[in-house]
Amino acid sequence: MGDHEAPGGDITGSDPAGRIEQGRLLFAGPCDFVLGAADLAQLPEPDRPEVAFAGRSNVGKSSLINALTGRKTLARTSNTPGRTQQINVFALGREDIGRLYLIDLPGYGFAAAPKPQVARWTRLVNGYLKSRPGLRRVFLLIDARHGVKPPDAAVMANLDTAAVSYQAVLTKADKITAAELDVRLAATAETLRRHPAAHPEILATSVVKSLGIAELRAEIAALADA
Repeated sequence: MGDHEAPGGDITGSDPAGRIEQGRLLFAGPCDFVLGAADLAQLPEPDRPEVAFAGRSNVGKSSLINALTGRKTLARTSNTPGRTQQINVFALGREDIGRLYLIDLPGYGFAAAPKPQVARWTRLVNGYLKSRPGLRRVFLLIDARHGVKPPDAAVMANLDTAAVSYQAVLTKADKITAAELDVRLAATAETLRRHPAAHPEILATSVVKSLGIAELRAEIAALADA
């Protein structure tokens, strides 16, 4: 499996190259921070499609969002897990090529956080998932080195219950060998088969090697037009 091949990231459809270009155009447009919401009432009106990113603390969510948008500091990165404590909203795209909201959800599974804080994050995220009619898909980020952990499985169960479509995205794929990545992809696919709201295709990404970034952009662009 070569460095430039996106494992698990084949773009389906009659025009894969066209979808890649559609994704490039969308992310070449404006992408602006709108607000950070600590309460559901602060979220903008659901007047456009939106996609959300969820994952365990320190899974590389902010780095991936920055790589997708080509902006190094759009989403704040930190070596301290659990720093994102609110729902961050970004407006992406132009009128002529489609617009959508990119939603950065608070990281989960940070054991050192106080229990009341974790409970507040959980209520906020669950409320978001149940209240946004324009939500097209949640991209569930999973560290390729570790695979699906109990906190990930719990989020999958919540998404199944809420009937919210979600797609697994393996991060940090450059940290393991190609053979190890194949094993991780197979194991993740087996897990997803037991979850009714899970999208069957898995994307493997690496911010360091730009692996899977174009394919993920294409997926998001297709959802903007859905």
